[in-house]
Amino acid sequence: MEEVSEIVVGLLVLVLGLTGLVMASGALDNGIYIFGLTLAGFAVVFEIGLIKAHYDRKERIARGGAAGHV
Repeated sequence: MEEVSEIVVGLLVLVLGLTGLVMASGALDNGIYIFGLTLAGFAVVFEIGLIKAHYDRKERIARGGAAGHV
C-alpha cells in the first residue's frame, strides 16, 4: 500500500515539475522564469529521493531486515 501512495505522489510531483517547465518556457519576466525552473528542479530532486528510498527499502529487505525496522 505504501508503494501505491509513493507512485501517486511521484506522479503528482512529476506534473508539478512539468508545469514549472511550461511556466519557465513561456515566462515574460525573470520572476516566473526563476520560479518555474525552481519548481522543476524541486521535482527532479524529489523524484530522485523517491527512487533512492525505494531501492534502500529493497536492499534492506534483501539483507533480511523487516520492512518496518530501521
